[in-house]
Amino acid sequence: MELLEILILAIGVSMDAFAVSVCKGMTVETKGWKEGMICGVWFGAFQVLMPMLGFLAGSRFERIIRLAAPWVAFILLVFVGVNMIRESYEEDERKKKAGYGFVTMLILAVATAIDALAVGVTFVAVPVEILAGGELQNALLASVILGIVTCIVSNVGVHTGRLFGDRYRSGSVVLGGFLLIAIAFLNLIRGVLGDFL
Repeated sequence: MELLEILILAIGVSMDAFAVSVCKGMTVETKGWKEGMICGVWFGAFQVLMPMLGFLAGSRFERIIRLAAPWVAFILLVFVGVNMIRESYEEDERKKKAGYGFVTMLILAVATAIDALAVGVTFVAVPVEILAGGELQNALLASVILGIVTCIVSNVGVHTGRLFGDRYRSGSVVLGGFLLIAIAFLNLIRGVLGDFL
């Protein structure tokens, strides 16, 4: 894989993070850039980490990764989506603000990047050729590119969601929760039935 292919791949794998960031952005009540950076850093960092784990695991665990990834992402996204819907009916504002807390962001970061484990395995089968260095250096550079693109795309997603949330604040948290659940089902269908479609 060369640089252009990696950039196209980066845009593709960042789309889950973008969709989740839009949902998170709909809950933002401030006009600041903080929430965009939180999503960008979390999702971008895990888009670096997961492909490297997949690359290091190599083809030895390819089958397990491909089978487990859709189910893990499904469970995590449904959990957060249901939690968002539940919190939208609670009066305590501190609970609503917890949507950007450590545990929530960790779960979402893993859920949006779990497919990137398989991307890392792909780096073993189809070596990355960006630099003149070895396979490890090229896989690391490709993973960093995935992370940077995801960070930018997630930032844009939060601000896009915030624009929607500003207009429709009352139902935006509930809608965000349902969208996360929908993304979970779409990912599961794509992951489980992808080989047959």
